[in-house]
Amino acid sequence: MSQNGWYWAIDRAIPSNTDDGAQVMHELLEQLEQCEWIQEHLFGVNLAVEEALVNAIKHGNQEDANKKVRVEFRLTDDHFFARITDEGEGFDPSDVPDPTADENLDRPGGRGIMLMRNFMTRVEYNALGNQVTMERKANP
Repeated sequence: MSQNGWYWAIDRAIPSNTDDGAQVMHELLEQLEQCEWIQEHLFGVNLAVEEALVNAIKHGNQEDANKKVRVEFRLTDDHFFARITDEGEGFDPSDVPDPTADENLDRPGGRGIMLMRNFMTRVEYNALGNQVTMERKANP
């Protein structure tokens, strides 16, 4: 474990494209596997973080090559922390319709946020709505 108590941590700005997002996801999954996280938790963290990254790249930054996505990850053998920030205008997560409501079943919006909330221990957005902070405890 490092001096700050985390086994592994990154804080970097990546270009607004899904290839760079996939590279960061690959690094994260390798680290989770090294910490021996169980498959169920690996799956959930992967899905939630990938949704947040894709949302930041595609919806937040509109895949604008001049904008960056800041990615902060911290990991121990039983705790994962992520903060993902885009340079977009933000949004109000409470305005996103419930994708499980009958009237929204055929609409594409809201599923990513629902998945993040289901697979992570904590999910919070900043006031602007351009930053999501998520945590997962291996044994909540």
